[in-house]
Amino acid sequence: MANEPAGRGSTRTAVVWSGLEPVLDREGSGARDVLDIGGGTGGLAVRVGALGHRVTVVDPSPDALAALDRRAGEHDVAVTGRQGDLSTLLDVVGPDSADVVLCHGVLEVVDDPAAALATLAHVVRAGGVLSLLVAQRHAAVVARAMAGHFQQALAMLDPQTGSGPHPADPPTPTGRSGRRYSHDELTSLVGDAGFAVDTVHAIRVFTDLVPGSLLDLEPGASAALVELEQAVATRPEYLPLATQLHLLAHRA
Repeated sequence: MANEPAGRGSTRTAVVWSGLEPVLDREGSGARDVLDIGGGTGGLAVRVGALGHRVTVVDPSPDALAALDRRAGEHDVAVTGRQGDLSTLLDVVGPDSADVVLCHGVLEVVDDPAAALATLAHVVRAGGVLSLLVAQRHAAVVARAMAGHFQQALAMLDPQTGSGPHPADPPTPTGRSGRRYSHDELTSLVGDAGFAVDTVHAIRVFTDLVPGSLLDLEPGASAALVELEQAVATRPEYLPLATQLHLLAHRA
């Protein structure tokens, strides 16, 4: 967000970027075709393009794409913007068109997550990589309860109201943020779409709980928080505490 402290913003993106870097910087791979779904104004796309990759952003907002052009020009990076969304993706870019697909903060708001992932499977080339960033449900339950919204927290406990968890079923929307996923729900959906899951990282385990004033005023606090987030990102016991999950998978 524009008014978000720089320290908090850096901690929110550091673990995701550290997971992507090995994928984007593989020796001998050269420049690759990277597709950023819902990439908006290009905060991530321009950073990827600066590494020398061919980046295309697909976003439904003309205003966001115009801002993308301005940002890319300011950084002297070539990024292509195309208007569209997941429902029109195959018409916009065509099948087998990307080596790496970034789908961050999008799977929460699509009408049919399974169909969306099936579309992504058609777009990613064989051996290509899918990077998914989604909201994580269990942390949202805790956040709602801590804010005193107990009925909302209760409604978010299970993906299917009134029953136990069913990982194979798409989670139901939960308010303005759309769907939220547990680790099992997400990996099940991705596997059913034909991807092999490589890693799942816990994102923002502590960041959203730390007062912004501490990060602004305490010397070295942001760097120490990033180090802590990096340390717990790969520990499975912290996945249910994470605000987001970052999944990397490849198409067989």
